[in-house]
Amino acid sequence: MDIESFSGAATVATASTIVFALAMKSWHYIARRVNTGTRFTAGINREAAQRFRDELERLTASQWTYLSALLVFVTLFVSSHALHAERIYADYPDWQLYLLIGPFAVLAAIVVRRLVQNHKSRSHLELLRDANLAIGHHLQRMAAGFGLVYHDVETSAGIIDHLVVGANGVYAVNVFAASPVRDGHVALDNNTLRFEPGGRTQSIVAMGKCTAALEREFRRLLDHRVRVRSVIAVPGWDVHEQAGEEHLVVNDRSLPMLRGWKDQSDYLMNEDLESLHQMLGEATKA
Repeated sequence: MDIESFSGAATVATASTIVFALAMKSWHYIARRVNTGTRFTAGINREAAQRFRDELERLTASQWTYLSALLVFVTLFVSSHALHAERIYADYPDWQLYLLIGPFAVLAAIVVRRLVQNHKSRSHLELLRDANLAIGHHLQRMAAGFGLVYHDVETSAGIIDHLVVGANGVYAVNVFAASPVRDGHVALDNNTLRFEPGGRTQSIVAMGKCTAALEREFRRLLDHRVRVRSVIAVPGWDVHEQAGEEHLVVNDRSLPMLRGWKDQSDYLMNEDLESLHQMLGEATKA
């Protein structure tokens, strides 16, 4: 394939692909704006891992746009070459055509890099989604007669994955997702989760800030302190050093332990419990 033929076909394919990608992006933007939203919101609350599923849907749409654009480029490039698109640059010197290849290569590198980033983000989000679904469904099953479960509870400091509210107290359950490994275990070391083997660590400081923020919101509502117990769920990993003064570390099998992690001072009166349920029910509408 000579340089004129390559440059002509690449120019036609690139210009058409850019128009196609802009049209697709515009359509997605318009579709989101004209979406009527969720119906019957008064009776629908957020489900487990809802925010991760929404983000996966957005990433999937973006990924399909790039993959479709790549397919359009390849199709038009082959077609343009077959139709002798080299006539576009028939009178240009070769050195200018070689310079033209540079922007094409940069654009192709950007698209490939974006596809790789999307793939990595999707893999991580899928892990977070599955871990949160597993913990959320376990909580729903064990919460019968114990309390109500709320998902994706927003605070001024961030989002709490799951919140269990019952007469025995309030439990903030945050999920830390990591791909399980053979003989893998996790231990809590001050404000850090340590995964072995490998020695990978993950801070829980942000989780503590969310719990403190929720306690402040409850105090404003009830005019007295309500303790929010912090539960760290690490599904698929064995847990060493499960309990401390501030946190309880569990996996998907030992999650029912939180029912026994209570203190009489954390018990809620019926009127306080009703106020919290009303507040959280409104805050977690879909």
